[in-house]
Amino acid sequence: MVIIPTYNEAENIKPIVARVRESVPDAHILVADDNSPDGTGKVADELAAEDDHVKVLHRKGKEGLGAAYLAGFRWGIEHGYGVLVEMDADGSHQPEELPRLLTALKGADLVIGSRWVPGGRIVNWPKSREFISRGGSTYSRLLLDVPIRDMTAGYRAFRKETLEGIGMDEVASQGYCFQIDLAWRAIKAGFHVIEVPVTFIERERGESKMSRDIVTEAAWRVMSWGVGSRVNKVLGRKDAKES
Repeated sequence: MVIIPTYNEAENIKPIVARVRESVPDAHILVADDNSPDGTGKVADELAAEDDHVKVLHRKGKEGLGAAYLAGFRWGIEHGYGVLVEMDADGSHQPEELPRLLTALKGADLVIGSRWVPGGRIVNWPKSREFISRGGSTYSRLLLDVPIRDMTAGYRAFRKETLEGIGMDEVASQGYCFQIDLAWRAIKAGFHVIEVPVTFIERERGESKMSRDIVTEAAWRVMSWGVGSRVNKVLGRKDAKES
């Protein structure tokens, strides 16, 4: 199941769903809409009425990317899906690359579509945005002592067992931090995480949800996790995320 969280993506949701359906015809799609005022939920309902591979999860309001994905994961697991995929609605994640992630998942527990491994790239980003993304991944990798190059990547394929094993009920982070949180949890739980190269293309329609608050939250939480982990190791205690 490909989970696509939406908030004011009425212009984007129809073409992205069509591309997913063409790229992986057997995949089902869950549009998790946060009660978008622009009518995204209605467009999604129309798509679902025409195609039994499309489902819609209507949420009460805008609660953030992390909360939308967690709700989507739970819905998918409850309905028997064994593989769950994160994908943006704005076209930045290329559905045509989804088969690469799914093929890699045959030998892994979590596959991350990475911009910062050989073969990965970005299109139409200003240097300032690239600096934030690269810097955020490097900062997280060093503080948390993990080998992942693109910690903030949002194009991912999970096995159901991975999501069940990382303590989803304890996750409260959002945005960039949500992606870092889940990747770190997976590694600390002993799951096999790999990266495959993808091309990330900046959205052409609609507005980015990125904000200073999202970046600040990520920096603060990662610092807290990293310091806490090192203190626990010195004291011989298990990390909170392992308990």
